[in-house]
Parts: sequence; C-alpha cells; structure tokens
Amino acid sequence: MRKLALDLGAVRIGIAISDPMCIIANPLETYRSKGFEADIAHIARLVKENECDTVVIGLPVNMDGSHGYRVDEVRQFGNALADTTKVKVVYEDERLSSVSAERYLIEADMRRDKRKQVIDKVAACIILRSYLDRNNFQGEK
Repeated sequence: MRKLALDLGAVRIGIAISDPMCIIANPLETYRSKGFEADIAHIARLVKENECDTVVIGLPVNMDGSHGYRVDEVRQFGNALADTTKVKVVYEDERLSSVSAERYLIEADMRRDKRKQVIDKVAACIILRSYLDRNNFQGEK
C-alpha cells in the first residue's frame, strides 16, 4: 500500500506519495491551508483516493533536538487525521528537509518564483524518502 507524506506549514502543506511498492517517493501537490478541519478533510480524501495505509508527517524538531510549540500543533493535526482516516500516522524528523529541497531546486537551475511553488512538496518527498529508507521499504507489497 502507498504511503503519504506531509510537510505541514502555516500557509501551505507539501504532499508526497509513494508508489504502491514503496520504492519511489513522488511529489503530489502543494495544498494551500484552508483551516484545520478543511485541511484534515482534504488529506483524508487523498488517503482514501490513493489507498494509503500510512501517513508520514514531518516533525519540526529544533536543531538541538528540543520540541517547540509547532511539534504540539503537528501532533494535534496527526491525531485528528488518524481519528478521521483510521490509518497509521507516523512522524519523521524533518530537520533540514526544506533546506535540502531548496538546494535540489537551485541545483536544478529552477528560478526563485518557481521554487516557491514546489518547495513544500519536494520537502514532503524528502521526508517520505527518509521514512522509506529508514524502514527498509524495498519493493514491499
């Protein structure tokens, strides 16, 4: 089954999805937040439409490993999503995922205005790739 990954921001949510065999992480979309309930409903719809069994949410841990207020907000979102979808929700350390995404896009010679449109879903891909690699998903069905 597929895995869905989220890079939760205050304004935008980057969304990535794996292939059914959990080998490849693909950017899916950058969703503009419309409020807590609307965001949960949108993600729940994606989970159902794409037959996902797991949602991986990037956890915004501080560089020193401590947890700030954003970690609590992300966990609240994850708990609500788990209650709504009944799928497994896991958290993946997202430190430097946006920095890595920015670096990849710059290396690809993408203009700044274009990078802003895709950086969140690329960061979600990095979060998903990290999760897939860490859990040794290699062609698992």
